[in-house]
Parts: sequence; structure tokens; C-alpha cells
Amino acid sequence: MKALAYSVLRALADGDFHSGENLARSAGMSRASVWYAIRELEAAQLTVYKVRGRGYRLAHAISLIDGRAIAAALGTQAGHFSVIVEDSVESTNTALLQRSVTGAAHGTVLAAEWQTMGRGRMGRAWQSGIGSGLTFSLLWRFDQGAANLGGLSLAVGMAIVRVLRRNGAHDAGLKWPNDVLWRGCKLAGILIEMQGDALGPTAVVVGIGLNVRLSEAVRDRIDQAVGDVETACGCAIERNALLAELLVELRSVLTAFSQRGLPPLLEEWRRYHLYEGRAVTLKRPDGSSEQGEVHGIADDGALLLATRNGVRRYHSGEVSLRAAGPSARSGVAANPSTPPIAR
Repeated sequence: MKALAYSVLRALADGDFHSGENLARSAGMSRASVWYAIRELEAAQLTVYKVRGRGYRLAHAISLIDGRAIAAALGTQAGHFSVIVEDSVESTNTALLQRSVTGAAHGTVLAAEWQTMGRGRMGRAWQSGIGSGLTFSLLWRFDQGAANLGGLSLAVGMAIVRVLRRNGAHDAGLKWPNDVLWRGCKLAGILIEMQGDALGPTAVVVGIGLNVRLSEAVRDRIDQAVGDVETACGCAIERNALLAELLVELRSVLTAFSQRGLPPLLEEWRRYHLYEGRAVTLKRPDGSSEQGEVHGIADDGALLLATRNGVRRYHSGEVSLRAAGPSARSGVAANPSTPPIAR
């Protein structure tokens, strides 16, 4: 979308009616430009009501991503991050990787309201709508080389689940290596990309896409079962506050990971793993597959799969995981003795 369309969107975000004349005046544009901006918003799958004599309004109010609101929600933690908010980028991961090469600071965050070419794992597209999700990337610089950062996506997933469960999504759990699920539906995906020398240091960009409130139009574009955070938590979610909470938890987990690696986190991670002990089919990128039963996670984050030929190890990027039988269990059903994490 063009800058003028985002200007009109910011005016309409409160969910109230605004006349075309007032929108034109506040944005410094003509009435005709307002009309074209409204057309752009509708093309981006936003529902805009038009009532003669009253003007335009969105179907519901939305909280747009705002750097000042994020800083306020971070409170005393704000100094640990440098938050950049863009209306639109091709991909937050791509843009932040480029910034990392030119010296972007450790803890830089790039969040965008709209990604024109959002990317998921194994080259898949990440679908989201304006006001419906969180798409952001975090730059974290490690002293170690990439070979010593195995299982990083597992640690990131655990941070996300902690936050979601604190906010009421008690059935949120993990699917190896980088998906967050709720009752069999995908809530979030993680994309880890790295730059650096073999022995270190390594610049890591952690990309996260999280469904917060999905419209039917966005759901129709996604070829798998998906859920959203508001449904899982049973309440409205303010996205800036949620992003701030995620950043604080990510900082805690990534700091621990940089000091001690994955092993100290594995016991908790396994409690959230929805496929533990299940019969599964692992599909490799070359089209071949392997069937077996999940027998845990190795210290380096590899999946341990018990097959006819013994226990085999699989690493992120080699395979995708699908349940061979019924849909994945919820986190509570998979381990009913696991209590919710205290706030």
C-alpha cells in the first residue's frame, strides 16, 4: 500500500466514522485521493463501511503497531532494544539481515504492519493481514559460530509459548522444530537466519509471525489449519503490549541460550511438545519420507525418531513434520500434570 493509504488507515483505526473531508484535511490530500486510499485498504482485505453523511469507518477498531506504544509497554526493559516500525516491507527478516551487515545493534527489532513478501521456513510464504498479526524480527549477536547454535528455534518457540500461556492460551504447545500450535491449529511460525564466521561471532535474525486476530479473508489464503491468539486466549489482545512481552521473554531465553545452550531448557520444552511419543511421518525436501515414533529431542535440538532401523536424528531444515494419525493433542491433554506457567 502507498503512504497515503496508511495515513487514512491511521485515522480510521479507532473504529469511528470519519468524513471524507476530514480525512482529506488531516492527511493533506484531496477527496479523490481519500477515495483511492479507501480502495487500497479494501484491496488489502480490510472491510470499510461507507455511509452517506457520516463518512467511512472500519468494521472494527485496530491497534496499529506503534514504536512509542511498544517502548511504553517495555518500561524498564526498553533500553535493551532498538525498535524500528515500518508500515510496509518485503520481509522483516530480509530487511533486518541487510541492516545487520551495516552494523545494526544487538537487540534491534524490526516490526512491520504489512509484509509484501513475508517468508516462512523452507521458502513458504507467510500470510497475514493488516491489524491481524504480529510480524517482526529480532537481531541477536552471539559470540559462538552457527554450528554451536543448534536448537535455537526450539528456544524461541518456548519463549512464545510462555507468553501465550500467561495470557490465557493454556493449550498452546510446540511442534518441532519451529511451529507454535493451539488445539491442532498453527498460531505462530519462526524463521531463523544467520550470518557470520564458522567459529563466530554470528549475527542471528529471529523472525516471528504470529496470528493475533485472523479474518476469514486471511484464513482462506492459508493452506493449513490456523488459529489466532485472541481465540486461544479468549480475550482481545493489544498487539503493542503483546510484542513488548514477547521481546522481554525472548531476551531472557536468548541470554540463557547464549550462556548454556539448549540443554537447560529441554525439560520445559518437552512439556510443551505436542508430538512427543507419537507416531509421525517425516517428509524430506526431496519428497521421500520416514515413519516412526518421536522419542524426544537431542541436546543440539535434533529430533529423535524411533524407526524400523533404530533411532535416527533429524535436524531443522531437513524435514517437515506431520502427524501420521489424529491431529495433535493440546498441551494440557499431552501432559495433564503440567501446570500453567505463573504470571
